[in-house]
Amino acid sequence: MTNSFYFYDLETSGVNPRQQRIMQFAGQRTDMDLNAVGEPHNILLKLTDDVVPDPWAILVTGITPQKTKQEGITEAEFLKIFSKEIAVPGTIFIGFNTVRFDDEFMRYLHYRNFYDAFEWHWKDGKSRWDLLDASRMMRALRPEGIKWPFATDGKPTNRLESLTKVNNLAHDNAHDALSDVQATIALAKLIKNKQPKLFEYLLNLRDKKKVESLVSSSQPFVYSSGKYSSDREKTAVAMYIGDNPKTGALVFDLYQDPSSWLDKSPVELAEAWKWKKDSDEPRLPVKTLQYNRCPAVAPLSVLDDKSKQRLKISDHIINKHQKLLEGNKTEFYKNLLEALKIMNKQQQSDMFTSNQDVDAQLYDGFFGHDDKKLMNKIHSLNFKELAGFKPRFQDKRLQPLFLLFKARNFPEILTEKEQAKWQAYKAQKLIGGGDKSKLAEYFKTLQKISADKVTNDVYLLEELKLYGESIAPHEEV
Repeated sequence: MTNSFYFYDLETSGVNPRQQRIMQFAGQRTDMDLNAVGEPHNILLKLTDDVVPDPWAILVTGITPQKTKQEGITEAEFLKIFSKEIAVPGTIFIGFNTVRFDDEFMRYLHYRNFYDAFEWHWKDGKSRWDLLDASRMMRALRPEGIKWPFATDGKPTNRLESLTKVNNLAHDNAHDALSDVQATIALAKLIKNKQPKLFEYLLNLRDKKKVESLVSSSQPFVYSSGKYSSDREKTAVAMYIGDNPKTGALVFDLYQDPSSWLDKSPVELAEAWKWKKDSDEPRLPVKTLQYNRCPAVAPLSVLDDKSKQRLKISDHIINKHQKLLEGNKTEFYKNLLEALKIMNKQQQSDMFTSNQDVDAQLYDGFFGHDDKKLMNKIHSLNFKELAGFKPRFQDKRLQPLFLLFKARNFPEILTEKEQAKWQAYKAQKLIGGGDKSKLAEYFKTLQKISADKVTNDVYLLEELKLYGESIAPHEEV
């Protein structure tokens, strides 16, 4: 099985993969030396009438819903292309911040359309990697040979468009998916050329067992993540505290003194763990590290004197904090697990109110063998067969999802009764809640953008207004 990279990027109708949709998919396969193989993919996906885009997202990409309807294909059509041409054995899916963002949109896309949401990036020798955290670690540990940008406030930044600009890499149209793909390939070539050993090392950490072996040992390790301070190049010396009940580990930033946290109650720890915007309160220096998200981790031996100075790392302080934590780890870990339960209970309560839509229920559980057989059969049916297909699913999510799948991809096969259900579903989703409905908030946002003169693109704002009016049910919005 020959490995190859598949660089890809998405432009979406918003940032929430449970509610928003992919509007543009672009990708390019390369060999392991980063040479292009075949022609790139550049595909628009039709936005369906039950989706209210975030106007701010459309302002960034410039892709209107009308353009996707005129030039795009359905999600079902796209996934046939994706499964046959793109997700081939040995593919390493790679991008810039794809693991946390684009991959999630792809998972929900597969789920909505009766494909397995996860097999596309692990089965038959497939895997995934992300250049964002790799770039962060290279900046922190081996910055030589690459120019590293700073934001307007003087703080380090690792944005793709900033990295390409300072390194004179072609990036003609940021936030166009194909342009971003080509820019990411250029950045990957630069990094591989300048720091080949670290590039190969981090690439091999696609294997979650290798990550777990390093992280769960008794030794501190180097960890680069967006959750850490830019003052220390987004990099910390971390220590494993214990397993995260979901997946991965709980790790402590040894730059921080653990003594002020060891006697905190689970309730206090949970409160301090939450992210609070514009807050000066000290935040709990514990992070959840997920083994299957290609984290940028490395043994402590990679730290040379220059790296320690750049990251403001003192061996004396690290050793002191490590010993203190080791002497109290059992009780601290127990309290952290209780704090996690408190936080998860709060999150589940929030999710229950926002996840009533079956589209958002991907992570409610895996589908059984019999349901998966029926899901696979759906993709082998022609229009006539699909119209008459009456699957008896066991999972309660799949029956309502099947109606939505047909309505979005094959509306012409809906019966009169199904059409009525689809219209009722759209009405509830779009205008349910009156003044606080999705469409009402959409038009309020458009008015604010126009009043604040955020953009001079009158055409784009008018197109968004017309789109909102076109999908509004036959009631006052």
